[in-house]
Amino acid sequence: MTIGILECGAPPEPLRARFGGYGAMVQRLLGPHRETAIVDVPGGALSAGTPDFDAYVVTGSAAGVYDDLPWIPGLIGFLRQVKGRAKLVGLCFGHQAMAEAFGGAVVKSPKGWGLGLQRYEARRRASWMDGAASVMVPALHQDQVVVRPPGARVTLASAFTPYAGLDYGDAVSFQFHPEFPAAFATALIEARRDRFGALADPAIASYGRPHDCARIGQWIGRFLDAPGALSQAGDV
Repeated sequence: MTIGILECGAPPEPLRARFGGYGAMVQRLLGPHRETAIVDVPGGALSAGTPDFDAYVVTGSAAGVYDDLPWIPGLIGFLRQVKGRAKLVGLCFGHQAMAEAFGGAVVKSPKGWGLGLQRYEARRRASWMDGAASVMVPALHQDQVVVRPPGARVTLASAFTPYAGLDYGDAVSFQFHPEFPAAFATALIEARRDRFGALADPAIASYGRPHDCARIGQWIGRFLDAPGALSQAGDV
């Protein structure tokens, strides 16, 4: 299986030099045995013609799906085009882009920032999940999916993020960041502390607790490795 990592943004340059870009973080999450290629979406790689991959992972981004940026409509159209032909995984912005592409809606939430390690409860389990009742995973977002796309089912949820995990059968997505190492997540909050105000210190402190990033990486791996559509989407 070959996987195209649709890189939709980049960390601040000092952090990129220390930790690598979002595409590299996804590569580490997937593991060294995966054959991957990073596709620069804001740089116009999709409009130049993307090679066919067996699967695509859509990364995070500082952009919002509603932003007036020239590459976002191309990404949304590409996701619609490849759905059903290749497996899709979305992370944070990727989760939102997939929801927007497949009939849902995304807004800048009046709830504010989801920041630091967050707990998400398992709802309806897909075959690629295990028996965990909940998971703790890094989050960094203000945008949220507020309308569930038709046919998608909710796999993970919290009171703050009701649509934290979505399963389309041939595609899965998550509002959080399992690819973020704790050291990177901490450094990113420090770099953008002025945006987060009083949320910054509790979020940084949360990274002293155990997390489930490796578990989510295993879930994604099982989804990618399983033949065909892995679950039947349905109502929650």
